[in-house]
Amino acid sequence: MVTDTIADYLTRIRNASRAGHRVVEIPSSGVKKEITKILFDQGYILSYKFEENKVQDSIKIALKYDKYTKDPVIKKLERVSKPGLRKYTGAADLPRVLNGLGVAIVSTSHGVMTSKQAKNENVGGEVLCYVY
Repeated sequence: MVTDTIADYLTRIRNASRAGHRVVEIPSSGVKKEITKILFDQGYILSYKFEENKVQDSIKIALKYDKYTKDPVIKKLERVSKPGLRKYTGAADLPRVLNGLGVAIVSTSHGVMTSKQAKNENVGGEVLCYVY
């Protein structure tokens, strides 16, 4: 039984990219769908597809690799807020990852978004993960 589904989601992507897989299939949820959309919009994955099954919906993610070196585009996926220790920040204190080169994904009252979008909308929330 998985208690932290977002950490499981990030771990599956991390393991698949390090193993050189092209596609990874992950059980679906609303937050995972939003994180997937953000990863696609920021250019960390090639494409995604939401599949509806009778038992459990799933997300198929096509991972992105460097054209020349074949290294994964996602260098690091780091879970910040955990079930045992939640990390909340206000709009003024939202983190910058790698001096703006990475992305912090934040769950706000306006939905799941990047820290840059949250800062523009002047909302704070729970920092879910860092991606770079």
